[in-house]
Amino acid sequence: MSYVLHGVVGEFDRLRCLAGEVPQAVVAPLGQHLGLLPVTDEICDELTGARRESGPFTLMSPGFAGRLEEWSRGGRRAYVEADFWGGDGSQAAALWENGRRSWGPEHTSIRVGPPRDDWPINAVLARLGAVGAGAADLFDAVGLGRERDLEGWRRAGLDALGAPGYDAWEAACRAREEADARAAADRERYARRDDVPVVLDGRTVMRLLGLPPSPMVGAAIRHLQEVHLERGPLTRDEAVTELRRWARSFRSTR
Repeated sequence: MSYVLHGVVGEFDRLRCLAGEVPQAVVAPLGQHLGLLPVTDEICDELTGARRESGPFTLMSPGFAGRLEEWSRGGRRAYVEADFWGGDGSQAAALWENGRRSWGPEHTSIRVGPPRDDWPINAVLARLGAVGAGAADLFDAVGLGRERDLEGWRRAGLDALGAPGYDAWEAACRAREEADARAAADRERYARRDDVPVVLDGRTVMRLLGLPPSPMVGAAIRHLQEVHLERGPLTRDEAVTELRRWARSFRSTR
């Protein structure tokens, strides 16, 4: 599987303000309040007017470096590149701050094996203030493995455009995750509920509640199944009491 990355990394909210100067540029949120501006050939041309392909970076020019110097006057900005195929590949990274390049460029060829802190992207992320989580290296800790190519990162940046800032984006992500978890729990519960026995069948429910055949009969059976899952098996008397209580509540909401 391939992996390609060319991008500017920095604090998300500030980097997004800077990216507003560049047509077609977007910033994808990473972890730890960082963001990634994916640099395509077209965006590199917009940033610099020209590009060269030599040295440790594929996309770099004096004009691009000058733009990074300018952007770094408001905070640290890193430029990173990675190219992998089947676990083998290369990384390169450099850091700009206070209007000058302060570290790098560093470049290394990488073979299949455990990640190392001194790999260029991990090293520059540490200089940006990223911290690891458990055994994860910084590359994974900030989420750089979430997408596999520049188009994926561009889509991630476009998806985040509706959020006014990083905190709002993060809150929206948490809300979606919680909603997804609830939906998954509901699906599991409903899947199990099909096999849950009840002591009252549909005909009995209709007689006790004075109902004709209708969707309410099925709703009553499902409610008794949910009570069974939550509390355990009900006796017949308990089921009748619960059924009548549920029916009163159900009808009062109509």
